Amino acid sequence: MTLYEDLKWRGLVQDISSPDLIDKLNAGGMSFYIGTDPTADSLHLGHYSSFLITRRLAAAGHHPILLVGMATGLIGDPRGTVERKLSDKDEIKHNYEALKTQLQKLFPYEVVNNYDWVKDLTIIDFFRDYGKYINVGYMLSKDLIRRQMESGISYAEFSYMLIQGLDFKYLHEHKGVDLQVAGSDQWGNITTGIELIRKTTGDEVYAMTMPLVTDSHGNKFGKSEGNAVWLDRNKTSSYELYQFLLNSEDSEVIGYLKRLTFLSREEIEEIERAHLAAPEQRLAQKALAKEILKDLHGEGAYEEAVQISEALFAGDVKNIPVRDLLAGLRNVPHFETGGGTLADVLTEAGICSSKREARELIGNGALTVNGDIVKDANFPIAKENAIAGCYFVIRRGKKKYYVGEWKDN
Repeated sequence: MTLYEDLKWRGLVQDISSPDLIDKLNAGGMSFYIGTDPTADSLHLGHYSSFLITRRLAAAGHHPILLVGMATGLIGDPRGTVERKLSDKDEIKHNYEALKTQLQKLFPYEVVNNYDWVKDLTIIDFFRDYGKYINVGYMLSKDLIRRQMESGISYAEFSYMLIQGLDFKYLHEHKGVDLQVAGSDQWGNITTGIELIRKTTGDEVYAMTMPLVTDSHGNKFGKSEGNAVWLDRNKTSSYELYQFLLNSEDSEVIGYLKRLTFLSREEIEEIERAHLAAPEQRLAQKALAKEILKDLHGEGAYEEAVQISEALFAGDVKNIPVRDLLAGLRNVPHFETGGGTLADVLTEAGICSSKREARELIGNGALTVNGDIVKDANFPIAKENAIAGCYFVIRRGKKKYYVGEWKDN
């Protein structure tokens, strides 16, 4: 299987700028770049899904360059909806340094910053050397621009594609870059760079976009309840990442294995057969979580996440870090308590319909508090008995969990 055939099979090709690119990809030897703006101090899982292309192309003999764009980050990429808020320069610089460090750990290639070649550019030079070559009608035809015109778009965001085109031209002339790779939402910006290079140098360069990785509802991969799943372990713990991947939808997980892992076609097809035969075992999700977690956080972090998951399933909540415990139980019922007897708290929290039911449940040994079976209805729910002085994890039967949070009266 050629490189291009493998990319197509994995669902990693949305658009290419020219059929000639197929042979060039298969032959190797191209210099290419992929970029991101430093809008945060960590990449999230959506970035990871895009930047993995660098390893695939590098393995086929191509040369990757990673761009973290302070200049474009200070302007803001049109989203096709509403104007982005401008970020502070110090914040953008801090984010750049953090992303550069993070990228180089995961993808050991050259990292460049477009601020280096934009910062001394005068407004006259920008208009004459770049703006002169791109027609306004051409810019208005771009999908994101056209859609954002409805809510209003500033001249700054409108000009974003010119700066990205400038980047492509600079890297072509100074780094020999002939290919830009990005998510499909960047097609308009990339082709602006192709147009600029063609008009100013006569050279032919290329573009390839990848489909955005989404769930079955069209939400971007790595977004959970409005929050990004970060690659930084201090923002998203290994256990939280493991659980996010383990909860991948059956309808999407094989596609994720193709796009987000380096498992072979034969390995993925075997996992798919086993998954279809017994989907309740979540074999595909477990394989996905294992591959990604090992790559991002290491073998030890993966094993720890599995141990935490197994401990939580078994009810052994005392030995789980509080952050991971709360992450694992974030979707169970939560309540606040100021204390009292166990029977009182169960009734007040609605875990039991009456104190009589609570006493029966407790007497039958069918209830645990912070991992311990409690058979005394008068057991005190008090701050000194709470996990980290704050939380009570109550399990009714084998599967029903509740989390109480201590509130001083």
